[in-house]
Amino acid sequence: MPDIISKDGSINADNWTVVARPAPGDSLDLPEGPVLIPMDLWIAGQEHFSGRTDVGVWLESHDEPEALDGLVNELPVIAVNFPKFSDGRGYSIGRLLRERFGYQNELRAIGDVLLDQLQFMKRCGFDAYALREDKDASKAAACLNFFSNSYQAATDTDVPLFRRRAS
Repeated sequence: MPDIISKDGSINADNWTVVARPAPGDSLDLPEGPVLIPMDLWIAGQEHFSGRTDVGVWLESHDEPEALDGLVNELPVIAVNFPKFSDGRGYSIGRLLRERFGYQNELRAIGDVLLDQLQFMKRCGFDAYALREDKDASKAAACLNFFSNSYQAATDTDVPLFRRRAS
């Protein structure tokens, strides 16, 4: 079972299974236990999945989180896939889910997640991270708090540094 890193830097077993998108014409096959399914399939089968605490969704970096408007807090976990290191669209999705849509539950980063991205993901509202398999999870706690102060406002503080210094 892979590990998941919490925003406090603790490492825990990840009991959520990311279910890949089925091939065209195939049906969605859910394994036992908590699962993360593609967002559009959850929306299409919402009457079957609504209220379940063992079904969450994952979004690709090109998915529009607006599709979950009004529904986000029905989901125990929302994961955002970072398909490659240089694709930053997931950061925007995280901020939108937290700030515009008011998502309160676990927001998880999956895919090509590297240690040097963790603090930036945390500032955008992510609170769980599935590191790429070739990375050392024991270094995550240090990477989550690498900077003691940040200049910009974000989901972790709504006051920029110049205003914090003035008060």
